[in-house]
Amino acid sequence: MTAFPVPTMPAPPVGVVGLGQLGGSLAAALLAAGRPVAGWDVDPAARDAATARGVQITTELSGIVVLAVPLPAMATALDELTVDPAATVTDLGSVKRPVLHALGDALGGRFVGGHPMCGTERSGHDAVDPGLFSGARWALCLEPDTELPRWLRVAEVALDVGAEVVPVTAAEHDDAVAAISHVPHLLAAALAATAGQAGPLALALSAGSFRDGTRVIRSDPAFVTAMVEGNAGATAGALARVQEQLARPWPDLVADGHAVVTRQEGRRTVRVPLDRAALLALGRAGGAVTRRLAAFVEGWVPAQS
Repeated sequence: MTAFPVPTMPAPPVGVVGLGQLGGSLAAALLAAGRPVAGWDVDPAARDAATARGVQITTELSGIVVLAVPLPAMATALDELTVDPAATVTDLGSVKRPVLHALGDALGGRFVGGHPMCGTERSGHDAVDPGLFSGARWALCLEPDTELPRWLRVAEVALDVGAEVVPVTAAEHDDAVAAISHVPHLLAAALAATAGQAGPLALALSAGSFRDGTRVIRSDPAFVTAMVEGNAGATAGALARVQEQLARPWPDLVADGHAVVTRQEGRRTVRVPLDRAALLALGRAGGAVTRRLAAFVEGWVPAQS
């Protein structure tokens, strides 16, 4: 029997609002993948840099509109732009519940919250890297009113730039990143401040462990503050759990921490139907989507799941 390919709809255009490190890198990566990209930034230098990479600069956006702006600017990022009423809107913000609250009422199921787990301590259009998303996990929110076809289209954007998509809810995302992203920024700040109080000799002797432990606090302080304050409840809870760990006998703490970060974990390939509950179960199991197929997605879960 001859197999015929399943027809697919053309990929919608992508418009990126905010062309700094994340937005500019996404635009560059999509262009490298062969997808046309439009974009806008309030900074003329960022617009010029994006134009040189092949981005069409415009205030009229359609298809999939990506908000790559600081958290405080999310609610007003589209105010001066003309956006197709049928467009799907997503974002790259590091906290999801506040963004869902700011945009969800106006956009409803057209909004798909997202957060690529990548980036560096650098910022701005000078830090653009088209390889930034390769191999990264990209959390993509599936709320009760999220329209699944729109979620899948945003997932395709993430997959096109080499990321792996993790289906989550906004609440699950914020609880998880408090532990693995937001608290580490606060710990890095505390470590750096403590070393500063220890004096010039301590700073002169600092080497790899201090450099690695404080790298993320080189980020823009305004960005870090907005991130941790935007997720204050979950971050405070995760920080309390860290303090409980530090109160344990140190040999036990060291052994348990070492075991977590050195564990060997294989992967098991799975196929998941295009169903909200099944997709969220994949994310909750620690897995990710790696490929979109006709009636399902392909991905993986940890081997023991």
